[in-house]
Amino acid sequence: MLLWPLLLLLLLLLPTLALLMQQRSQDARLSWLAGLQHRVAWGALVWAATWQRWRLEQSTLHVHESQQQALRWCLQGAQRPHCSFTDISTFRNHLPLTKASQTQEEESGEQPLPPTSNQDLGEASLQATVLGLVALNKAYPEVLAQGGTARLTLTSPWPQPLPWPGNTLDRVGTRGTKDPRALLLDALRSPGLRALEAGTAVELLDVFLGLEADGEELAGAIAAGNPGAPLPERAAELREALEQGPRGLALRLWPKLQVVVTLDAGGQAEAVAALGALWCQGLAFFSPAYAASGGVLGLNLQPEQPYGLYLLPPGAPFIELLPVKEGTQEEAASTLLLTEAQQGKEYELVLTDHTSLTRCRLGDVVRVVGVYNQCPVVRFIYRLGQTLSVRGEDIGEDLFSEALGRAVGQWPGAKLLDHGCVESSILDSSAGSAPHYEVFVALRGLRNLSEENRDKLDHCLQEASPRYKSLRFWGSVSPARVHLVGQGAFRALRAALAACPSSPFPPAMPRVLRHRHLAQCLQERVVS
Repeated sequence: MLLWPLLLLLLLLLPTLALLMQQRSQDARLSWLAGLQHRVAWGALVWAATWQRWRLEQSTLHVHESQQQALRWCLQGAQRPHCSFTDISTFRNHLPLTKASQTQEEESGEQPLPPTSNQDLGEASLQATVLGLVALNKAYPEVLAQGGTARLTLTSPWPQPLPWPGNTLDRVGTRGTKDPRALLLDALRSPGLRALEAGTAVELLDVFLGLEADGEELAGAIAAGNPGAPLPERAAELREALEQGPRGLALRLWPKLQVVVTLDAGGQAEAVAALGALWCQGLAFFSPAYAASGGVLGLNLQPEQPYGLYLLPPGAPFIELLPVKEGTQEEAASTLLLTEAQQGKEYELVLTDHTSLTRCRLGDVVRVVGVYNQCPVVRFIYRLGQTLSVRGEDIGEDLFSEALGRAVGQWPGAKLLDHGCVESSILDSSAGSAPHYEVFVALRGLRNLSEENRDKLDHCLQEASPRYKSLRFWGSVSPARVHLVGQGAFRALRAALAACPSSPFPPAMPRVLRHRHLAQCLQERVVS
């Protein structure tokens, strides 16, 4: 008697079961196709990397010929009638060097070296992207597996966009979105991430500061399923991770995380140090290249090597080296080619790109620390355009950062997140006193600055610079004034920088501000 009801029930359920089986079969086919697409894309990327590696090996073994070819490439694209130079010597003898500085841009209304378009990025950008992706996967297996990587900013750390196979490598996130919050939510919903990407380290710092400030709102969105399916357990994990503070937050949110990928440029070292000490503690950092407004200047082919070492490639754009005389601002008589670089010496980079015939002094100073075939391997030291000077003392970016780091190290519990400097004349703050520096700092672990703490920066500057110490002794320069700014101050500054057509940000982050409206972004947000 029970057989007939069971058969009837089975007949009623058959259409539903068939539909479920069809759906599962369709999902399996889609998953298989996605996996196949990923494998094909990865195979194409490996093939492209093998080809580019061979080209790089050949070019670095025959540097003079490679640079000659790079120059011809630049000359062919130049929009000038007198592009009749046939060799490097003639090119250098007939075209003078031009400085790229914000002051010059403001006075002339034009940039000596405009940012390079995607179509004219040159071979270095493609090599940095293709070789960097393969090297990253070799050093940290599975970071480029399906769903293993998420980008947290609208900008990418990879210099060359790869429509295919790059898009097929299946990063977590809504493709093509223009909403930074959507990128962060997609990453937070994916606990299995192995790599985080951001355009630059300072942009990633803003992401983590924003995550702390808006953590409850983000957790609520994840719990409610906005966007996607509701994930209340993941929302609870986010709240618990945030309650434990910033130190090690990334690994608590993503336990499988291995590496953070950002694009290195001027003014990023401070953010890398802050991220490594707090939110991204225990993680490796990798930058595929060193970039400036003119394009990619250095390649990083070894993610496992110390952060900040780059190979200067001999391909386009065309790079020259201008010797920097130690302890003086005097200019060298002429530039050198890559094969003429000497280990331990410092040089300013001179760039000629595909869109202009301008031998542009970038202001980026490098120190040669090694050699790859015939090409120098360098570490970027400082930027000449980021020098403080109110009485001719010339406090360079590296010297000031070192002094500030020593001073902050003497402030109990403080961790430096960001800083910006202004010469007092910019803010008209020298009334009744000698010229001085206005220094704005963002800190973690310290809410107020005592006068004793403020004075320590001036003492450290005097220890670092005999010239500054002499000026302070004679009263020609007043003590540096240190101001603590509130949360979001430097994010507001970066938004103002991004809105300026001639701004170097991104990728480079200025540390010395030359314009009043930019300095006021920080001045208006002083809390101590």
